[in-house]
Amino acid sequence: MDLGALILTSAMLLSLERICYAWAWHRTSSFLQFCATSVVPDGLQPTEVLEGLFYFFKVVQLSVFVFWCFHFGGGQLWPPPAPAEALGAGAGAILLGQALNFSVFRRLGRTGVFYGARFGYRVTWVKGFPFSLVKHPQYVGAVLTIWGFFLIMRFPCEDWAILPALSSLYYALGAHVES
Repeated sequence: MDLGALILTSAMLLSLERICYAWAWHRTSSFLQFCATSVVPDGLQPTEVLEGLFYFFKVVQLSVFVFWCFHFGGGQLWPPPAPAEALGAGAGAILLGQALNFSVFRRLGRTGVFYGARFGYRVTWVKGFPFSLVKHPQYVGAVLTIWGFFLIMRFPCEDWAILPALSSLYYALGAHVES
């Protein structure tokens, strides 16, 4: 597979998550109608449906990332030799990113994280940490984690920043759409 086709395929697969969240955010009634169809098991709340989709999209995202590393790693997943500074920065970005994500889940709970307020649930507005640090800490956390992963797995190879840059664009667009 050539680079252009791989980037296009990755971009399409990674966009599905953002498209789904934009649908739930901006076409809430349509998403709620979907939740009431026979495709969705009876009794699942819209937040539970979105949570299930979240985990599905994380599997898709991880699959794209692993395939990318495998493809550009010449059929191996083991990372190329990288400077200790890159490995340290990657590990630090992952730790900080996951700390932000964990903090969001802890502050908002599952209902808040998975758009409960959009679906009519009462969700307390949180202004404290991590929301006092950045406007969209979960998205910042995800982006930091992705950059950290690719710093560890692909740096200093030429392809190392392509998917993190694409993911950053998608998360920035998602943050804009939800503002």
